[in-house]
Amino acid sequence: MIKFSERVRELRQEKGMKQREMADVLQIKLRSYQNYEGGERRPDYEGLVALADYFDVTTDYLLGRSDQR
Repeated sequence: MIKFSERVRELRQEKGMKQREMADVLQIKLRSYQNYEGGERRPDYEGLVALADYFDVTTDYLLGRSDQR
């Protein structure tokens, strides 16, 4: 099963964005965002929804529960 961190990294790269830009979009510290992609942390509910909305995917896709974006 694909991990959350892999999905977030893949989506960010598809948009051609840097980690710093994503942290700014989510209004979190760069290190916090790096922890998402590194698999060390996951966002809270609001952060998960913000990521899904930003990338126009479902939360199930981000969590690896579905392959449909």
